[in-house]
Amino acid sequence: MATLAEVLVQGGQKLGQVQVLDPREARLEAQILLCHALGVARSWLISHDRDVLDEVAKTKYSDFLVRRLAGEPIAYIVGKREFFGLEFKTTPAVLIPRPETELLVELALARIPEYQSCSVLDLGTGSGAIAISIAKNRPQAEVTAVDQSLDALAVARENAERLEVPNLRLLQSNWFSSLEAGMFDLIVSNPPYVEAADPHLQQGDVRFEPLSALASGADGLDDIRHIAALAPAHLEPGGWLLFEHGWNQGESCREILRQNGFQEVEIFRDLAQLERVSLGSWGLEPCGTP
Repeated sequence: MATLAEVLVQGGQKLGQVQVLDPREARLEAQILLCHALGVARSWLISHDRDVLDEVAKTKYSDFLVRRLAGEPIAYIVGKREFFGLEFKTTPAVLIPRPETELLVELALARIPEYQSCSVLDLGTGSGAIAISIAKNRPQAEVTAVDQSLDALAVARENAERLEVPNLRLLQSNWFSSLEAGMFDLIVSNPPYVEAADPHLQQGDVRFEPLSALASGADGLDDIRHIAALAPAHLEPGGWLLFEHGWNQGESCREILRQNGFQEVEIFRDLAQLERVSLGSWGLEPCGTP
């Protein structure tokens, strides 16, 4: 019977070949899958690498490995993903939280007062990663998170309950449709922004993610146009609109914001130095200052 160390080497080699990963990344994925099969933390493997893998865990690990070799995202296999220092349940009903989206949360927090009330809206919340991260870091804020998918809202609700965020309200809504006259100091969103015909939609992890959370019209900007056009009717004077977009959509998003009357329009780059988030203010006297 193989030891854990031997199992990791074999799994890493297979993942590296099939998924075209560098050795370090392939080994990390093998470790994550093995830990999930054993129900242990990665640190546990260091002192148990000579242990023999029992049949039950071997069967689980083999199943996980086959799924990953077929392209299924790690986050869906293990059912969780870390985001902004918090662990979120992740299922195929929601988009997988990604590190570059943490920039959106950071920019939002910079515009939300730390010690006074402020109303925040997260459009298309999915797993709730953005809304919950904001609510945890700004307990005085009143956060509303909407999604048109009931399955996605169920995942967000479970995450909110487990992470204990009492200042969050979840609501089914197709963007602003169920909000009536609701007004907010800040609106944030990671909307679909991929071109409908983009070949990347048929490649890698995104093949397993909900298409409705990824693609948005011929140029990928249909939902961003919709949000920017309707947001002013739901923003308090001095409020902010912030949203994530594709690396090559910055200039188009800047123009969309300006056409809809937004001021102080800016585009921010992620850690890879790619244009990732655009924002603008509505009127004067913002709720918070950057």
